[in-house]
Amino acid sequence: MSVPRIRLALRDWDHLVPLVTGRVRPRGFELEIESRAITPDVLGEPGLDGGETSFSRYALGRGDGDDRLAGLPIFVMRGFRHRCVLVRRDSGLTTAKDLAGARIGLTGWPDSGNTWTRAILRSAGVDLGGIAWTVGPLTAGETGKDRVGPRPLPANVTVTDESLVDGLADGRYDAIFTPFMPEEMFTSSSRFRHLYDDHRGAELGYFGRTGFVPGIHLLALRREVVDEHPWLPAALEEAFEESKRHWLARRRHLADTTPWLLSELEAGTRIFGSDWMPYGAAANAAMTAAFCTELHEQGIAPHPIDPEELFA
Repeated sequence: MSVPRIRLALRDWDHLVPLVTGRVRPRGFELEIESRAITPDVLGEPGLDGGETSFSRYALGRGDGDDRLAGLPIFVMRGFRHRCVLVRRDSGLTTAKDLAGARIGLTGWPDSGNTWTRAILRSAGVDLGGIAWTVGPLTAGETGKDRVGPRPLPANVTVTDESLVDGLADGRYDAIFTPFMPEEMFTSSSRFRHLYDDHRGAELGYFGRTGFVPGIHLLALRREVVDEHPWLPAALEEAFEESKRHWLARRRHLADTTPWLLSELEAGTRIFGSDWMPYGAAANAAMTAAFCTELHEQGIAPHPIDPEELFA
């Protein structure tokens, strides 16, 4: 009996390195992982069995009855979002409440990360309908992603092909939402700063209230692949878990990749326990339910999405 070969495409996350290099080998199947610069379109590439997928786009599809993808509760990308709000260095804005009625640029409307970031404003009592939103590229010339999704945008959302960074710098926007920082944020002369001066403190407070780190992207398989190999999701979760554990053990041993990585690893364990990015449906149930609520409350999903159906 031949062993199936599964081909996945994902971005080059550190915790996948043991799988990519073969240091961790899956049981019962061969695994090929292609590293991509951007999130792949699993359904648009016939040669792929699965890959990294937007949490929001997957949830919206399942909510609409589209089951061509089977999402696995393996969140390969997750992260807090308070750090993702940028303002000009001379701005007087310092909290989410200050963004009421503001002009805000963001890199994609239905995006998972921006949905979580808008949730911060909602929880602060900010009316999302009172904000002038503009969807566009972070920097000039960026291509390769759908920024608006299949549904009509709300009346207070416009689209541009001009740089959000330039718009923030020249005053067209009061703030921008971005999961990836402009290069100048890593210089001493940056024109921008994070909205939250202590975004780590704000994110710790968020974790204390919710008990989770938001999930952004997950692993998804084509439905026909799961139908043919119904044991595969569990086997993949086991392999990805082993890769993550091996990566963490090696980082704790070889912690000299940044000046203070060891301190970060020690602090992270004290705050989050042994695993800040757990896999599995049960471990992510509260986060998944909160995300489905936000998709509906923000008007991105026209009707409520049952979180228990996402990983059924």
